[in-house]
Amino acid sequence: MKICVIPDTQVKPDVPLDHLLYAGRYIASKKPDVIVMIGDWWDMESLCSYDKGKASFEGRRYKKDIDAGNLAMDLFLQPIRAERERLKVNKKKQWKPRMVFTIGNHEQRIERAIEDNAMLEDTIGYHDLNLDDWEVADFLQPVIIEGVAFSHYFTTGVMGRPVTSARAMLTKKMMSCVMGHVQDRDIAYGKRADNARLTGLFAGMYTQHDEAYLGNQGNGSWKGIWLLNEVENGSFDELPVSLNYLKNKYGG
Repeated sequence: MKICVIPDTQVKPDVPLDHLLYAGRYIASKKPDVIVMIGDWWDMESLCSYDKGKASFEGRRYKKDIDAGNLAMDLFLQPIRAERERLKVNKKKQWKPRMVFTIGNHEQRIERAIEDNAMLEDTIGYHDLNLDDWEVADFLQPVIIEGVAFSHYFTTGVMGRPVTSARAMLTKKMMSCVMGHVQDRDIAYGKRADNARLTGLFAGMYTQHDEAYLGNQGNGSWKGIWLLNEVENGSFDELPVSLNYLKNKYGG
């Protein structure tokens, strides 16, 4: 089994989106069995409680946030849909990957906004997100695929805070896990008593824009997507595919 993982994209109005087309082209060429988007596709900056009252909050709008993420999703899916149609027309072996979207804390801002203001119920919601092609997992509900757990992040302790490292994730969850949320990649390895290999993976991020809250050093983190090869019983070989590679190979 091959699984492609897309880390946090945090799409918002007026940020570059062409890297999502590159990722779609790469996936169409590799034809993984499963595509996992780990969450925080939408940034939802209009619902960010931390920025309310700041000058940077001026002009943010819910509809703009939704439209930006939906446009990005169409761009990403364009080459995937085109390849599936090409195979169908040419009567070649069909490719219909399982597509899993794990809700991130940025998408969950919608849910929290409704909780804080009941008047918004039935006015905004996850139904606004362009996720018709995806199997959607609730926020922090792990999805287990061939012995590997996927979630936007994994928690530790009674407070439910995110694990702080790939090693801590392996130690706490005792199985192979892949998460996003942390804006850098991290990998840890382990082995069960039966010699099955375990991997903990922080997938990093996949953006072109910088985030003010990350500062100069945080914005220098690795960016890209992942192809997990030979996934079986929790074991896999991870292949990092950098943003620069995707741009040079699939940006023409």
